[in-house]
Amino acid sequence: MRQAFVISDNIITSLGFTTGENAAALKSGQTGIEMHDDRRLAPSPFWASLIDNRALPDHFTEYENPEQFTRFEQMVICSVMGALKDTSIPVSSERTLFILSTTKGNVEILDSKSGSRFNEDRLYLWNSALLLQQFFTLFHKPVVVSNACVSGVLAIMIGARFIRSGAYDHVIVTGADLVTEFVVSGFNSFLSLCSGPCKPFDKDRQGLSLGEGAGTVILSSDQKLFGKGERIIAGPGISSNDANHISGPSRTGEGLYIAIKRTLEIAAGESLSGEAASVDYISAHGTATPYNDEMESIALTRAGLQHIPVNSFKGYWGHTLGAAGVIESIAGIYSMRHNLLFGTLGFHTPGVSHPIHVIREAREIRIDTFLKIASGFGGSNAALLFYK
Repeated sequence: MRQAFVISDNIITSLGFTTGENAAALKSGQTGIEMHDDRRLAPSPFWASLIDNRALPDHFTEYENPEQFTRFEQMVICSVMGALKDTSIPVSSERTLFILSTTKGNVEILDSKSGSRFNEDRLYLWNSALLLQQFFTLFHKPVVVSNACVSGVLAIMIGARFIRSGAYDHVIVTGADLVTEFVVSGFNSFLSLCSGPCKPFDKDRQGLSLGEGAGTVILSSDQKLFGKGERIIAGPGISSNDANHISGPSRTGEGLYIAIKRTLEIAAGESLSGEAASVDYISAHGTATPYNDEMESIALTRAGLQHIPVNSFKGYWGHTLGAAGVIESIAGIYSMRHNLLFGTLGFHTPGVSHPIHVIREAREIRIDTFLKIASGFGGSNAALLFYK
């Protein structure tokens, strides 16, 4: 069977413009979540992880005139270019596909105080796909994945399936979202924002912290493009929907449990030994909202994974929405490559009814398999296994 090898990646957040810079911040326990008083985004101060408005266009000038592109487009292009620097895939080939994961795209154009100079056609995600096709001279129009907060994990999963099926040889997967007036007001309406950096799985958690960022993973069937080091493979993975509520997760964890269970069953079926797939480490969705963290603890316990080390990255760069699954997968891949578990920033006292093994501090451990899970509005869930 063809495999989807992870051959390059890039992370852009408030903590840095490369995967290495972000990993260094994670190692030092640094958070990018700060209080912001920006009336263009919210009528009162709020906590979030925002990319510096001066740093982004400064980086983008290496590729194009930032005046001609929105912040969202700049972020996507910078992340893709950062990942492409470390590989030689034929970007314009008919055997290469681009997948864009986002929940809101250029929604800042609609924000009442943004004073956007861009045409409202840029709002449409198909328009973003067309712009990226033109910028990178892609043979195919990019595939857009927009399915709430599982979008990023789902996008990598779809990319891996395209490669495994033989439809494409190379897939570029980018997830990106911004913190905008639209986004802040939406989560404020749910009363779900935390008055400080979020605390995933902690008994004193109050809600989530928003973040913005972009992440790019490049997948390929060609092992020779990987370079040195252990090969990391993406897949298999499963998505599910519990149809519980428009915004609230299943109280029994049913949808996420199904996604995890089926993913591990497929992995076991593909194993040459026929043994059940083992999991060394889990990257949770971990939004620090009361219901999400509780649901994940239930699903992991039902799947028999309550003893496996698990963390959440939300305390470092907040919830990056459609980018979260991609950015957090890259952080997990970094953990695999360096056999290093990152702690869960903000976690101190267990606060879920089903005890799970939440990682408190960074430590070294051999990691051969890594499970990324995610859940989102509308009852969406996804699980994706990475392995060496």
